[in-house]
Amino acid sequence: MFDMVKTSITLFLQGRLFADRNHVIRQALIGIIITVAILVAVAKLATLPLWGSAAIAGFIGGALQPLLFKNLKYA
Repeated sequence: MFDMVKTSITLFLQGRLFADRNHVIRQALIGIIITVAILVAVAKLATLPLWGSAAIAGFIGGALQPLLFKNLKYA
């Protein structure tokens, strides 16, 4: 198990884990932008403290990750 994690980290750092690295970066940036937009919207509209807004935005942003990365191809 640890060998698999070590191999995946090594391939990721070498840039050989994903077939299309640009697609991975694009999808990650989309997720980050959506999460930040939700954070700002919840903080302004719901007048929650920052930690509450961050928790809501993090939950929604994390829930979006499987949708964003469903077509991810590994090398």
